[in-house]
Amino acid sequence: MATTENAVEILNDLIKINNDRIDGFERASTELSAEDLDLRNLFTLFAHDSRGNAQELMAAVALHGETPESGNSVTGTLHRTWLNVKATFSGHDRKSILQECERGEDAIKKAYQDALADSNLPEDVRTTLLQQQQKINEGHDKIKALRDSIA
Repeated sequence: MATTENAVEILNDLIKINNDRIDGFERASTELSAEDLDLRNLFTLFAHDSRGNAQELMAAVALHGETPESGNSVTGTLHRTWLNVKATFSGHDRKSILQECERGEDAIKKAYQDALADSNLPEDVRTTLLQQQQKINEGHDKIKALRDSIA
């Protein structure tokens, strides 16, 4: 029973951080200039991926007989507030937006690493998380590479 409760808690935490990621990329898209269509498309893709992740995680919670989370994490809400304040003072240039997105990607990467470190996760949950983690890591690396390419 404790293993199921722990798995559900982990899944719910990941649902919330995926919701944070969706909100973060949607917010970042509004800060982009018209010339940044490439980033807007990329951010839309990443938000779409996280919607799919959250849906898979919600289904896994339901399979364990629990009610899935639907909101955001406290840290995600605080990060978005900080991003709004920072944008007021620093402008909305491509590099600063990518830096903030990378910070968010660092957070979700860590959340998946921490979740997968739990040795009591059921194998079906672990498999789902490993598949999602791969795409999260690819997204992080893409954001980092774009940020690094700006002089």
